[in-house]
Amino acid sequence: MKKKVKNNNISSDKKSSSFILYFLVILVLISSLAYFTVSLINFISLGDFINGLLMLGIAVLFIVVCLTNPSKKKWSSYLALGVLFIYQGLLCLVNLGIIVWPSKVMDNFVGKSLTEVIEWASANKISTTQEYEYSDMIPEYHVINQSVEAGVKLKDVKTLTVAISEGPSPYKEIVLPNMVGWKTDDVLKFVEENYLTNVSVDFVQGTEEENTLISQSKSGNVRRNDEIKLTFSYGQMRNYSEVKLIDLTNKGKFEAEFYLKQYGISYEFDYDFSDKVKRGSVMRQSIEAGSVIAISGDNVQTLKVTISKGPKIVIPDLSKLSVSEITSWVIDHKLKIEFKDRYDDSVKENEVLEVNYKNGDVVEEGTIIIVTISKGCLVMEKFDSYADFRNWADTYGVKYEEEHEFSDSVKVGEVIKYSYEAGSAIKNDDVVIVTISDGKKIKVPSVKGLTKSNAINKLESAGLGYSFVYKYSNDVEKGKVITQSITAGSEVSEGTTVTVTLSNGAKPSASNNNSSSNSGSSSGSNSGSSSESPSTPTCTPTTYKISRELNNIFDSGDSFSSVQSQLYSFFANNYPNVKISVVAEADTGMSSGSYIGGIGPGSEITSCNSSPYVIKLAK
Repeated sequence: MKKKVKNNNISSDKKSSSFILYFLVILVLISSLAYFTVSLINFISLGDFINGLLMLGIAVLFIVVCLTNPSKKKWSSYLALGVLFIYQGLLCLVNLGIIVWPSKVMDNFVGKSLTEVIEWASANKISTTQEYEYSDMIPEYHVINQSVEAGVKLKDVKTLTVAISEGPSPYKEIVLPNMVGWKTDDVLKFVEENYLTNVSVDFVQGTEEENTLISQSKSGNVRRNDEIKLTFSYGQMRNYSEVKLIDLTNKGKFEAEFYLKQYGISYEFDYDFSDKVKRGSVMRQSIEAGSVIAISGDNVQTLKVTISKGPKIVIPDLSKLSVSEITSWVIDHKLKIEFKDRYDDSVKENEVLEVNYKNGDVVEEGTIIIVTISKGCLVMEKFDSYADFRNWADTYGVKYEEEHEFSDSVKVGEVIKYSYEAGSAIKNDDVVIVTISDGKKIKVPSVKGLTKSNAINKLESAGLGYSFVYKYSNDVEKGKVITQSITAGSEVSEGTTVTVTLSNGAKPSASNNNSSSNSGSSSGSNSGSSSESPSTPTCTPTTYKISRELNNIFDSGDSFSSVQSQLYSFFANNYPNVKISVVAEADTGMSSGSYIGGIGPGSEITSCNSSPYVIKLAK
């Protein structure tokens, strides 16, 4: 009987264990399917679908292992299935947004000080940049807005840009009412509430009631920093010769000056640093408050009023601090900061290269501290033209020199090669050698003694340009070449112009000038030979290619007028009968005399032009 009872108990335990196991299996299977379904509903990327499918597969595999577990003790399977069910349930709730995993997210910095932003960003290894804007609502040096919304996960944030308040804008336009007839207190209140920064006041004798505004220089739409003059009446006369002084300390300069003029007190302003009194406010007065001061008569006294420049700020060695440390220091001292960058191989990238104030310099609040950050070593780029390279080199202060070679494949004036390949590092004092093509090498033929037409054929066959001048000669027959500007056998670039001097024959004597003139005119109408060697030189159109030497003038750094003068001389000496016009371009942002556009080195020009070629320079 006892043995039989024991078997019944074992059978009952097995049934109970199987029920619990199957119940947990069903729960895990339901939670797996639920998570997979939620992943499909919130599908954003293929990764979401794969994660849901993977979790479902793991759950099925886990269920199979638990059901086939031969162990008599199923507690490990119960625990594992229970944990898996809870985990998948939590994942479902997170995906549905019902619960949120605790994680680092972006704070809301609007209205907070910039110091708080820098400290937070440094702690969370996020780089920050600042942009300064005016704001009537946000106090100075506090955040107006931020580039990343509050609540965004920090893992998705690399850089945070914050707009920092510079206080009310002095350039904002407001409507200034006609305040004539207003009392002083009402006028002062309007000036203060509307942040008017350039108001001057005066008190004069008048029939109007004392402390009444009798005129104003402007009304209507004005900017806050526009000069506004206000004139008040102190009545028909001041019936007092002494004034009991009030305490002016901690009052703003405008408010103090208003009071002094209102009561006709003679005064002087001076300025000094103060750690206690706000910048622009009175820090002390030469005669104590409560004292009586004479404003008329023989014993008129002058009150000296000292205005605070704010604390005396001594610049530390900022070059030894990190960017975040400099920013925090600048903000703490109510200064402004501006970042620039420059390539420099001596300082690592993103480290401080230089600061515009050195250790020990004294500055006032509001001073702009310019911090230059190193961009590391400059890397040579690939350029489409020599002009592009020159702009790049001038921008980054890269030194370069020109060398010239003849080339059959590269056009004259274009780059054959650079001494640095694209992608190679350029150190601070390195010099880039630019090899410029002089074009195809041509040997100049001799045209001496030839006729004009033969000389033209020979020069054109050689690939050279030409121009002609005329000269009387007793030794060379009329119409033939006397000399050439470039010696025969010289090696020059293709397209170089050779100036050829043709003979006009022997110079006629004075006695037969008239007859020669008449006969020359006659033969000119009957014979084609006169056009070969005219008695009066004519302009023969000639095509030139402007020499690279023009760059020497453009690179001189001289003023507009100086460069203009050099250009006119250069073209007159090198390209006869070519007209040019050098014009000024205003508001280019470039220094005076810089080349802006128009013809330049390598440009083709033709002599005898009716309209001048234009060269544009910065004014």
